[in-house]
Amino acid sequence: MQGFIFLSYLCIGSLFAMTGLRQFFIEPLAGDATNAIWFLLQVAPLLAILPGLMRGTRNAPMYAIIAAMLYFVHGVLVAATDPLRWFGLVEIAFALALTWVSTVLLKRMRQLHGSEDEAASR
Repeated sequence: MQGFIFLSYLCIGSLFAMTGLRQFFIEPLAGDATNAIWFLLQVAPLLAILPGLMRGTRNAPMYAIIAAMLYFVHGVLVAATDPLRWFGLVEIAFALALTWVSTVLLKRMRQLHGSEDEAASR
């Protein structure tokens, strides 16, 4: 299970880095403060799910899947524009990887917590 948690951190970090790369170097906005605020708004879903994943809460992988869907939709939108097609495809790949890893992690956590709940109820 630790390997899947590591892979989810890797996907989250990759999406975070790609967002920063695009926001600050590839397509920056006019002002630095505007860039910083827009970057924080874009990575807010990733920052919101990290504490739950670090604590190992049951619902954190589900929230990671929901956040990954946002990045998937954004990646499709970016891939539809011609100049940044490769960037959008990589974002789609990381979002799909986060969805897959979180799904497997969610199943494993439910199996682990389900057996603990059954033992506690007896």
